[in-house]
Amino acid sequence: MRIEVDPKAPTPPSEQIADQVRFAVAGGRLGAGDKLPSVRGLAAQALVNPNTVARAYRELERDGTVETRRGSGVFVAPDAPKLCRIGTRKLLGERLARAVEEALAAGLSPQEIERLVSRLLQGATQEVTQ
Repeated sequence: MRIEVDPKAPTPPSEQIADQVRFAVAGGRLGAGDKLPSVRGLAAQALVNPNTVARAYRELERDGTVETRRGSGVFVAPDAPKLCRIGTRKLLGERLARAVEEALAAGLSPQEIERLVSRLLQGATQEVTQ
């Protein structure tokens, strides 16, 4: 699992990490019982402070995505796949709703928004198949 943090993003780094773990679980790239990287290991990979990763892991533990096993590490919780699918759909729905509202406020018609989304989906689909 590769986690990337964008220091210029408006979202705090710990939230970016937590979201990427949730997306990986929702998308099946991480399954129940899978071990996550250590705090220090992920911090080195993502080029962030270990406290940032620890904050993300605490958030994920609070929402039931992961469980910490003392002396063994952090693991994807048994119910996490279902929780993450539900949660990420809600989160992405909210983000898409904001984007549509912004597009409408900018003067795009519903048809223009549909065409734009269609083009973006075609591009994303092509990237995945390459």
